[in-house]
Amino acid sequence: MKILITGGTGLIGRHFIKSFQQPYQFTVLTRNSEKAKQGLPQGIEFIEQLPEQNCFEVIINLAGEPIIDKRWTVKQKEKICQSRWQITEQIIAMIERARVKPTCLISGSAIGYYGETGNVSTHEDAQVSQADFAHSLCEKWESIALKAREHCRVVLLRTGVILASDGGALAKMRLPFTLGLGGKLGHGQQYMSWIHIDDMVHIIHFSLQTTSIEGAINCTSPKPLTNAAFTKALGQQFNRPTWFSVPAFMLKSLMGQGAELLLTSQNIYPQKLLNHGFDFNHSNLEHALADLL
Repeated sequence: MKILITGGTGLIGRHFIKSFQQPYQFTVLTRNSEKAKQGLPQGIEFIEQLPEQNCFEVIINLAGEPIIDKRWTVKQKEKICQSRWQITEQIIAMIERARVKPTCLISGSAIGYYGETGNVSTHEDAQVSQADFAHSLCEKWESIALKAREHCRVVLLRTGVILASDGGALAKMRLPFTLGLGGKLGHGQQYMSWIHIDDMVHIIHFSLQTTSIEGAINCTSPKPLTNAAFTKALGQQFNRPTWFSVPAFMLKSLMGQGAELLLTSQNIYPQKLLNHGFDFNHSNLEHALADLL
């Protein structure tokens, strides 16, 4: 099976390729082929622009500017949006003009789609009560990808906080928690919906193989926790105290509007995956952290 991946050098992309290099033939769309080759296994084909005609059975669209690495200025928010919307539009155009259509488009999204959920366990069919930047970003991203439904099956990956040993949220948390400076964010009662990187890549593979899955799926552990509970578990893993806390006003001062991602409560449940029989290997946070750290 020939698979095109955008964002193949990112955290999810590179883990997926390394996990499923056989029996698939991967082509990675990248802006810098030489740099991309350094972080991925041999045998991968690299292209720097989409072909005029589609020649792939599956397209996995994961490209996008990191959403929390920089302060959300007007310019940065536009970059975050356009880095996702433009490549997705280009993929749709390639599919529409193709003589041979792909069987499936698996496209990125995020649980930011739901906005503030409070303590309410939220499934894929939940109605969004408020539209913030993250929701607007994801809603348009998804709507562009869904244009491919006329030609192939479309799956939207509403991804939570990804836990991995070589990047993502844990990489940012490791140093302060190692030094005993880790602590809850704001009041700490906001829900964090997380997922182990191994489960994340297996969800993509499961979605690729399970032809009955369509539309949005929540890519999160079925056991979300409050930020305070997450902080406690992480401190115990490092055997360090978690006495400190970062007040909401300080996060907003440091990060601007981007602090919303850390302070918004998102209690997300992967109902559709469970309905289709997906088996999470790392649904318990303590076990997930022990596996990664």
